[in-house]
Amino acid sequence: MEILCYSTMQSPVGTLVVVVSERGLRMIEFGDRPFPPTNMRGVEWVQSEAKTRRYTEQLSEYFAGSRTHFDFPLDLRGTEFQKSCWQALLQIPFGTTCSYAEIARKVGRAGASRAVGQANHHNPIPIVVPCHRVITSNGTLGGYGGGLEMKRALLDLEKRTADKR
Repeated sequence: MEILCYSTMQSPVGTLVVVVSERGLRMIEFGDRPFPPTNMRGVEWVQSEAKTRRYTEQLSEYFAGSRTHFDFPLDLRGTEFQKSCWQALLQIPFGTTCSYAEIARKVGRAGASRAVGQANHHNPIPIVVPCHRVITSNGTLGGYGGGLEMKRALLDLEKRTADKR
């Protein structure tokens, strides 16, 4: 049985549930979703602000505009394609955006924009693995698991922070 520790935090985009494993940040859930997820078997859930403190502190710094890079370990789990997409997301500079098509090219699957969108949809660590920085080729926002208002708020936060530097 795997032990996953979690805590909740308030942020400008709503309540976040921060989940960590022994290897690092495992997931961030938006507070409007049922928790714990029912599709995860063999997990013991332990509420622990002490185990999640490093992660919640850096997220708070991000939301305050004083952090542009996270330096804690990630525990990303998914298919090889998903993980390659998520690694490409981690390369998008703070305060900038790129298109689904650009990510598809970066992972060697030109023309797989929809598959990239699905990988983004299944990103277990939104905000930190910045799927909010991916937009459509025509410049519209596209989709976001937390909703388009949240995506817009995250992009605006990063733009304001980047403009101050």
